[in-house]
Amino acid sequence: MGQRGNPGMDQQALPLLMTLRDCAQRPHAPFYTPGHKRGRGIPAPMRELLGDRPFLADLPELPELDNLFAPEGAILQAQELAADLFGAAQTWFLANGSTCGIEAAVLATCGPGDALILPRNCHQAAIAALVLSGAIPVFVQPDYDPDWGIAHGVSPGAIAATLAQHPNAKAVMLVYPTYYGACGDIGAIAQLAHQRGIPLIVDEAHGAHFAFHPDFPTPSLAAGADIVVQSTHKVLGAMTQASMLHCQGDRVEPDRLSRALRLVQSTSPSYLLLASLDAARWQLAQHGLELMQRTLDLAAIARTQLAQIPNLRLLTADQACTPGFIALDPTRLTVDVSGLGLSGFAADEILHTKLGVTAELPGLTHLSFILSLGNTLADIEQLVTGFQILAQSVQPADGLEACSPCGEGIAHSAIEAEPVLSPRAAFLARSEVVPLEQAGDRLAAETVCPYPPGIPLLIPGERISRGALQLLKAVLAQGGTVTGLVGEQGLRVVQRNG
Repeated sequence: MGQRGNPGMDQQALPLLMTLRDCAQRPHAPFYTPGHKRGRGIPAPMRELLGDRPFLADLPELPELDNLFAPEGAILQAQELAADLFGAAQTWFLANGSTCGIEAAVLATCGPGDALILPRNCHQAAIAALVLSGAIPVFVQPDYDPDWGIAHGVSPGAIAATLAQHPNAKAVMLVYPTYYGACGDIGAIAQLAHQRGIPLIVDEAHGAHFAFHPDFPTPSLAAGADIVVQSTHKVLGAMTQASMLHCQGDRVEPDRLSRALRLVQSTSPSYLLLASLDAARWQLAQHGLELMQRTLDLAAIARTQLAQIPNLRLLTADQACTPGFIALDPTRLTVDVSGLGLSGFAADEILHTKLGVTAELPGLTHLSFILSLGNTLADIEQLVTGFQILAQSVQPADGLEACSPCGEGIAHSAIEAEPVLSPRAAFLARSEVVPLEQAGDRLAAETVCPYPPGIPLLIPGERISRGALQLLKAVLAQGGTVTGLVGEQGLRVVQRNG
């Protein structure tokens, strides 16, 4: 677990935030960026929304504020405190979100033509990392739950078989937990990777809180992961886009990670974001166990009361019965509404627009909700009341049963994907946009990802099958979201003469 409590580290300190505060309060004439000059040039509507104080602290890399890419002062101290708290050997602050951390992790471990083993339900940032690095993906199909229409984690057996087939792979990447809070056997997979002498990279974007209460699944650093990327803003107290990258062990060169981050991070990082990471770490060091216990208590109340509403079903840890799903984050609520005769999209529309309850992710048959340290009992009461009203007022929707198999079909078609070009080669090739009806047998030039189940259906360089097109149309017809389309019905494909 995290929170090592190194007596040499003052976890009550706030080196970056306090330095930023002092700089913001120091009277001086600013002849540096940004152009608003400590808020004096901010447009009036922004001032009306936020006031003046945030802009006083919107500062560049002044001497006192250290340099994100060569830290020696306040940033270095803040990162060292974070590493100690989370249980890493070294931590980097990220101002470009977890996306840049995942990209840097792949750039630091894989080169052109190197094989990277990763799950098919990886984040789109992993595909971007393949494009940037030139690495070749070796996809492992996650355990799929046809009852819920969602993908879980990958099993140790699947990773072992893939490593045997690709003994020269340079790294293994996992998503842990999944968007729905499902966790696989990360410790076993770490051992498999290490037996081959290669690092395990973990996209732990939704698991930054695991280290701060024993009732959460095992944190990936504690399980032996070499690189861990966390979205501190998603479930903890940092500002949106503020994340961390943690590293341990000797299988990855820290200097190579630093150099990779210089490629994918902005050269003008927001000190508001960086300071929020320092503050989030401080908050956990002071009150982490208490805050996580309160969040778990709220989640338990929500689960108990939602389970009493007729025709609703909750994803629970009792359903963790596959090797890719052995534990569940109890603060992630996934609610099946198909028993109400509604699609998840229709339920989300009613809850959001009429009942004041907004989900994180709607799907064909369910909705997922994130509970975190910022939620209150009033939030839980509104969530439960919203579902009670929903259950009492809706009428069965025509055609729901016909749409429910879409998720399972998407997972099956992903297994049959035919790679022709590497993601990098396809992305850099000349491309054109064609209607869905004309995209059959063409090579995808863009990642296309339907929600649900959130598995990339098309990866750059893969041949577009007729079945994939049918599934895209089905998801769109049911109100689902598809990222990667051009307009409403266009696909970007590699030119035949490209």
